[in-house]
Amino acid sequence: MDKRTELTEFLRMRRARLQPEDVGLTPFGHERRRVPGLRREELAQLAGVSVDYYIRLEQGRTRNVSEEVLDAVAHALRLDDSEQMYLRGLARPARRRRPPARQERVRPRLRRVLDMADGIPAYIVGRRGDVLAWNRLAATVFVDFGALPPAERSWPRLIFFNPDIQALFEDWPARAREAVAYLRLQAGLYPDDHELAALVGELSMKSTDFRRWWADHHVRDRVSGRKTLRHPLVGDLVLDYESFRLPDDPDQLLVMYTVELDSASHTGLRLLASWSAKTAPVRPEPVRGPGSGTS
Repeated sequence: MDKRTELTEFLRMRRARLQPEDVGLTPFGHERRRVPGLRREELAQLAGVSVDYYIRLEQGRTRNVSEEVLDAVAHALRLDDSEQMYLRGLARPARRRRPPARQERVRPRLRRVLDMADGIPAYIVGRRGDVLAWNRLAATVFVDFGALPPAERSWPRLIFFNPDIQALFEDWPARAREAVAYLRLQAGLYPDDHELAALVGELSMKSTDFRRWWADHHVRDRVSGRKTLRHPLVGDLVLDYESFRLPDDPDQLLVMYTVELDSASHTGLRLLASWSAKTAPVRPEPVRGPGSGTS
């Protein structure tokens, strides 16, 4: 990923979504605007930096950008937490970069946590959206991860290439856009991750939807939210999820799903839990190293 190009496009598109009136500015100049959104001059005024400095920042021609300047630009553009993280990863890559090529492993104690989470679908995902470990109920609610080849245990690939998963989500476009936004955030944090770049390239070549949403430059971290599933066995399931970043490995997320008590979704989830308890547990294959096509 060309960090300078990404930084330019990201800031340009974030300027485009704001109008001077939105941020309390009198429009700069009186001629007709040829492009939507804030101009560079207006953004520089809001951020309290010179126009020349902001132009150099947007073009990726600055070094050692201070936290104060990045905070000011982020505030002026009304960036959320994920967008601010992405901006810092692009503007100060040397300080954000971490070795991306190491092997991702799930500790045995975490696998035990998944196994003991009765009634709660749960799994662990890696930095590229790979499902690294899961419990039986997660495999019953979503897809039998253990029956998939390791390279296909990937939420981005499942969402864009697996018709069963596409049919499972009531609002598939929203879920797909979230996956794209998460991958773009990770690409900003790990610009030298060749496997991540290959995944983005594969999705771009094979999916017109992915290409269109990738060009929007939206970024979003996995934190919490709600998903509605159209489950083939029990009907609609409304699931709330929380994501927990592991303290000793911030690239891994523990994702757990719950339902409202005494709801139709609660009944459906209990039926699935009862059914999954009668099946043999499916253990994931050991995670292989970089270059194997898995995470």
